[in-house]
Amino acid sequence: MNNDLTQDLQDRVRAAAAAATPLVLMGQGTKSFMGRATAGEPLELAGHAGILNYEPQELVITARAGTTLNEIETALAARGQMLPFEPPHFAPPDGPDATLGGAIACGLSGPARPYAGAARDLVLGARVLTGRAEVLRFGGEVMKNVAGYDVSRLMVGAYGTLGILLDVSLKVLPIPSVTRTLVQDCSMAEALTRMTRWAGQPLPVTATLWDGAQLWVRLAGAGQGVTEAAARIGGDPVDDDLAALFWREQVREQRHDFFAGETPLWRLSLPSSAPPLDLPGSQWIEWGGAQRWLRSELDAATIRARVEAVGGQATLFRGGDRTGAVFHPLPPALLQLHRQLKQAFDPQCILNPGRLYAAF
Repeated sequence: MNNDLTQDLQDRVRAAAAAATPLVLMGQGTKSFMGRATAGEPLELAGHAGILNYEPQELVITARAGTTLNEIETALAARGQMLPFEPPHFAPPDGPDATLGGAIACGLSGPARPYAGAARDLVLGARVLTGRAEVLRFGGEVMKNVAGYDVSRLMVGAYGTLGILLDVSLKVLPIPSVTRTLVQDCSMAEALTRMTRWAGQPLPVTATLWDGAQLWVRLAGAGQGVTEAAARIGGDPVDDDLAALFWREQVREQRHDFFAGETPLWRLSLPSSAPPLDLPGSQWIEWGGAQRWLRSELDAATIRARVEAVGGQATLFRGGDRTGAVFHPLPPALLQLHRQLKQAFDPQCILNPGRLYAAF
């Protein structure tokens, strides 16, 4: 699909701004469970799709925001390349696939995030439709083009509250020649100790996970380097095909039994060196200890207080009350900065109002 809906979308936003009508931005709906509940007229964005430019030698791809991740990943794989941050799709097996715009707007990154960079780190530029109905371009298609670079990054994780992503340019990387997964039996405390130790060594680690009983580690790179690292780390090897399925489906797409059920799912963002958290419920640990998943019925205030005590933040990722404080509350000065950004990009507050915080 290759379809430019810029003018149609601009007309819709202009009319909504004039009437102060809130708009709910909709791609394929795969991320609708995320963020706070919001209301307004739906603005369909999935039709604005198509790969605009792909330069394998330059390691950059530019696509309209409605382009599916499947289409992008297929095009990259044909040239031996990939999206380094492994964005989760969260798409139903038989339903529509996730879009590039949704992945970037929600700031989602998969298992490789600490080792290959986050979505924000790999955005080179973006074309954005603001709440003023202005089409603005920030950044470019090369890393050294820094004009407006940080502004394009503002859109990553903004949940569409600052603007509608039209086109996005991303850095891509070659698919590693060899990938190997090892698994070790250990406690949470020992898993954190090992992950911290590996982080300080020149090892080709590209993913880590403690699943409540075992520590999984993925290595990727040149054959000899991976073989030497595997011998150094130790553990039982996992069949390559099963390991690829595990990291993609069970971890990235959260289809493991850990994520099933109605118990609220919390995403805890912590310093990787933070000690084990004594919280009721079950936990998973990713990203070398920096991302921890908690399934718990414990109240939000208690969870956030304990996480704050070790320098972290807690987000209600799935389930629970979607009308309350889903994201970690901001300090007053930072909240005021967010309000100013919202005023600059969307003064009528028509784009996904309240999706991030009730104040905007």
